[in-house]
Amino acid sequence: MRKLSRRQLANLKKTKNIVCSELEKAIILLKETANAKFVETVELHANLNIDPKYADQQLRTTVTLPNGIGKEIRIAVLTNEENFSEAKISGANIVGNTDLIELITKGDIQFDLLIATPNMMPKLAKLGRVLGPKGLMPSPKSGTVTTNLIDTITEFKKGKFEYKADKTGVVHVSFGKSNFTNEQLIENLIELYKSIEQNRPSGVKGKYFKSLFICTSMGPSIKLDLDIAI
Repeated sequence: MRKLSRRQLANLKKTKNIVCSELEKAIILLKETANAKFVETVELHANLNIDPKYADQQLRTTVTLPNGIGKEIRIAVLTNEENFSEAKISGANIVGNTDLIELITKGDIQFDLLIATPNMMPKLAKLGRVLGPKGLMPSPKSGTVTTNLIDTITEFKKGKFEYKADKTGVVHVSFGKSNFTNEQLIENLIELYKSIEQNRPSGVKGKYFKSLFICTSMGPSIKLDLDIAI
């Protein structure tokens, strides 16, 4: 078994048996454990009372956090040539048609998000095995299949992103960086929590949230009281 470092042991001691009932105190503790040698990502892990194998218990949606997540995303756009100029002006990093499809087929994926116009979707069908596992397949539900390229690209550049529950019903999602201010992290966390709550699947009966944890990418989990004021 790997031996824990002094930093890890100190962080575990700070968070052992702690259940935070105040959001501000939770964020303060979170930042105290963000002591790796780089700026850590801050994450929310929400265990939900859902079974995603049923269509009415799936959670997949988008959210725009007020302070972003501290990451610049590279956007690729698959569309007709007459839309290339519009996509580039709007901030797309990669714009293409059949040439972009060929690159994706070869596994040359140099983007974090793929946006497509509806007429290009039939051409993407064969790439489901490549894009699907990476979570890059465009879909109308996630807002990445669109006829309005300008607004869509602008929204995602501002920090809009998609999240979904995994097959066990847990949502793992970033809501900022450890160098954000406490206020920025609190605002982002509240917005993310509200998004999960407002997109409660219709098939959920009774209690929706089973547990809530926040952590940094290299830090221990901090449990939040489910009755915390968010």
